[in-house]
Amino acid sequence: MFFSSTFEAQSDGSLLIITRGQSSAPIQRDFEVVRRCLLSVKSGTRVTLRVEGIVEPDSGLVAWLFSVARSCKGRGLVLDTSAIPEALARPLGLALSVRERGDARRDERRDDMLVAVGRATHHAMGSAAAFLAFIGELVAALWLCIRRRARVPVRDIWAIIEECGPGALPIVALISSLVGMILAFIGAQQLRQFGAQIYVANLVSIAMLREMGAVMAGVIMAGRTGAAFAAQLGTMQVNEEIDALQTFGISPMQYLVVPRVIALIVMMPLLCLYADLLGVAGGAIVSALTMNISFAQYLQQARTAVHISDMWLGVFKSGVFGVLIASAGCMCGMRCGRSASAVGIAVTSAVVAGIVAIVVADAVFAVLTECVGL
Repeated sequence: MFFSSTFEAQSDGSLLIITRGQSSAPIQRDFEVVRRCLLSVKSGTRVTLRVEGIVEPDSGLVAWLFSVARSCKGRGLVLDTSAIPEALARPLGLALSVRERGDARRDERRDDMLVAVGRATHHAMGSAAAFLAFIGELVAALWLCIRRRARVPVRDIWAIIEECGPGALPIVALISSLVGMILAFIGAQQLRQFGAQIYVANLVSIAMLREMGAVMAGVIMAGRTGAAFAAQLGTMQVNEEIDALQTFGISPMQYLVVPRVIALIVMMPLLCLYADLLGVAGGAIVSALTMNISFAQYLQQARTAVHISDMWLGVFKSGVFGVLIASAGCMCGMRCGRSASAVGIAVTSAVVAGIVAIVVADAVFAVLTECVGL
């Protein structure tokens, strides 16, 4: 229902607000007119509310009257509701009789840019410190595991290896082969100008073995396995299963996190080699179909371009990526809240943190290998 208001100044100095129904003015616009009128009235003035032409009162009108009454109270005006029908006066009186909670109203104030940047920086530093603390606890637990003084379930390690290893082969095969084909297409467009199409094998093989194989396998596992780790541990946190382990004197770091980290350390190098092989094969298919380069020529050129150090560099990268992915997923799951929505937030945070960690670590590796000369 729409309605509008008119104002009449009385002979005794009071103000009469008459609200009539069936108007074309929206509620919010009409309330702004009333609010501006009340701002121009001196404090202590008597304000009388009258409702006319309202056949069926609804909750919107009650909310409108409540807003006017609250504005009058805020300005120190005396409100008279005797002219309001009983059907509206009763719910309005109930609304006015309940004290408003201190935190019920939203704070619409927005911080300035410096405050927002400071809070974001403080949050980022806190997240980095929490991640470093988690890594420290993980290193201590792995050291105890090496010394055989940690309670690590070996059966869970094999189960997690089976879950995150063979199950990821189809998606790794698809993405890696397509990446190899894309690299071959891009290289062919540029090298064809110089009649050096054979060097597409150099480009694809070096790029896959040094960078793309490990990175693509890491990104896939961050979105697949890292999210699964966060969801599993987050659900356990919601169900208070992690608290139960601590009550029994079992370390969640040793019992839950270490098996997952070990499983990814074992599987990531194997998935990296699998991605390297399929990426090089994808480049060979494109070379054979578009540049008339046989598989034998492609493989011979790739063998002359690639060194064993390139393969080991990618394998070592993938192992580091596995630690980062498992740590990000397990940390977000262990720090999950106690609600169902918190599990979704933990999964999203795990994927984002894992991918960011992979990119940062790969950049660090690029700088180090350039300095060392690999």
